[in-house]
Amino acid sequence: MAATAASGPVQAAVLVPLLLHAAAERPHVVLTRRRSDLRRHAGEISFPGGRQDPGDADLRETALREAEEEIGLPRAAVTVLGELPATSTFVTNYLIHPFVGLLRTEPRWQTSPREVAAVLELPLAELAGARTRTQMTRRGFTFETDAYVLGEHLIWGATARILDELLQRIDGFLA
Repeated sequence: MAATAASGPVQAAVLVPLLLHAAAERPHVVLTRRRSDLRRHAGEISFPGGRQDPGDADLRETALREAEEEIGLPRAAVTVLGELPATSTFVTNYLIHPFVGLLRTEPRWQTSPREVAAVLELPLAELAGARTRTQMTRRGFTFETDAYVLGEHLIWGATARILDELLQRIDGFLA
């Protein structure tokens, strides 16, 4: 059942996983590319996450549960460093609470075949230099938006706004 303005936004959470590869000196952020045949957000790049379930103790638990379900990331492998400001979605009326987590080991990704087409590990320093404005067409509407374009990867919307917050906070560490 979709949320209405009277009931307020749907509470959701994402995990913003940071990974330090043994061979790389700089941190990477882990994102997913959603399957292209999904009804919502098909083919888009996002952080692992979703709506809060009644059984979740809190939104932090939602983020960890969703990451485990979507990309096979064990909760015990994540050290939650903190929470970024919540961001809302304009069309779907979600309020997304992002939790930043440091991965203790290099995981073996096990994607949910129903939701995730691929796991992306993108270098934060390269993403920081990939911010731009781009023109997009979605559902027959053409608009200009802030985005990150890194190679074939286009990150926009709430995911780009969360990435903005993350990059602002760790800017001094990327130099």
